[in-house]
Amino acid sequence: MTGLMIAAPQSGAGKTTVTLALLRALARQGVDVRSAKAGPDYIDPAFHAAASGSACVNLDPWAMRPELVASLAAPAGESAFVVEAMMGLFDGAADGTGSAADLAALLGLNVVLVVDCAKQSHSVAALVRGFATHRPGVALAGLILNRVGSARHAALLREALAPLAIPVLGVLPRAAELALPERHLGLVQAGEHAELAAFLERAADWVTAGCDLDALAALAAQAPAPATSGGGAAVAPLAPLGQHIAVARDEAFAFAYPHLLDGWRRAGATLDFFSPLADEAPAKDVNAIYLPGGYPELHGGTIAAAGAFRRGMREAAARAIPIYGECGGYMVLGAGLTDGDGTRHPMLDLLPLETSFATRRLHLGYRRLQETDGFVWPGRLRGHEFHYATIISEGPGEALFTAEDARGADLGRFGRRKGGVCGSFLHVIDREA
Repeated sequence: MTGLMIAAPQSGAGKTTVTLALLRALARQGVDVRSAKAGPDYIDPAFHAAASGSACVNLDPWAMRPELVASLAAPAGESAFVVEAMMGLFDGAADGTGSAADLAALLGLNVVLVVDCAKQSHSVAALVRGFATHRPGVALAGLILNRVGSARHAALLREALAPLAIPVLGVLPRAAELALPERHLGLVQAGEHAELAAFLERAADWVTAGCDLDALAALAAQAPAPATSGGGAAVAPLAPLGQHIAVARDEAFAFAYPHLLDGWRRAGATLDFFSPLADEAPAKDVNAIYLPGGYPELHGGTIAAAGAFRRGMREAAARAIPIYGECGGYMVLGAGLTDGDGTRHPMLDLLPLETSFATRRLHLGYRRLQETDGFVWPGRLRGHEFHYATIISEGPGEALFTAEDARGADLGRFGRRKGGVCGSFLHVIDREA
């Protein structure tokens, strides 16, 4: 397999902006380009889709089975394929595995390193040499020098890098106007940017002027998948929660992995989307409900006042159909949510849970999971945790999962279940191999 990975030595080097700019630049040249985001990320894929015009998938070398990664990345036609790495190229889970480099090695991707040159000149050669030689089998196909201050600065950088014989495929000037706003879980969501289209066009102009687009497109090119490969259908997904599933989807419930929902569809399930923020209730004829994560803490008052949503959820719970909430969805299933200003908002009160953002605390990391009694997905699972909420109380009842961190340390029990309602702060990605 071939394709292009945009990586960096560390977070904050500009790889997301470069990736979005490249996707838009290639798309507007008529290139059929697909993209993926490495690791557990809900926000960047929506930006990718806006930039390329095609859906973006997550590829997680720690939490996904290798065959699932390969099937999700399988070439479609003559498309180009661009993967945005996460963190630094060799950063992954706490056990040292699951890095973007692991993904590049698994899929045979061409790695282009985006280097933040704002505060260095000749030292760039030592940095790049280290990344180029650190791991056999993960070679650098090219470099993009970002945040270059002047023509003189660019000349010094090229002079220092010349002995390494790694192609410099782009020199990009500082562009403070291309910074994307952030909040506590990452970038502000793509759907909240009124000027996103204009931003993407400016970014595409920036990368077109500073990069060798033909060379980058050649590195991103993929051969068509063999007709017998079967694509993603060859890998059995996590079983759907039901055969007719209501899925919450809006700015408060935006964190659902596409591969999970697509897997449910391939398994024969029908998905109906509804918006709690628009006071929509789940359809009455569904036999399962999924409340994914998102930002309910930013919309506590709206959710608390959504009478039709609240009635519909309680009626569904009374029918004892499976109702599953992850992270933000779990908080909404609880009795109350206190926002960052200290205001408590009543939630659905379907689980004995009180959460608060009045005092934030980061919970972050990959998790190995074991469902406690086979209610959702029996067997060993992999997922992650990323939130700032504090559990004020998590009342009586059965836990949903037991969990370990990536190093195997016991983290205890997570979540609650009550009748057909269950949830936890953990995001499930795949089952273990």
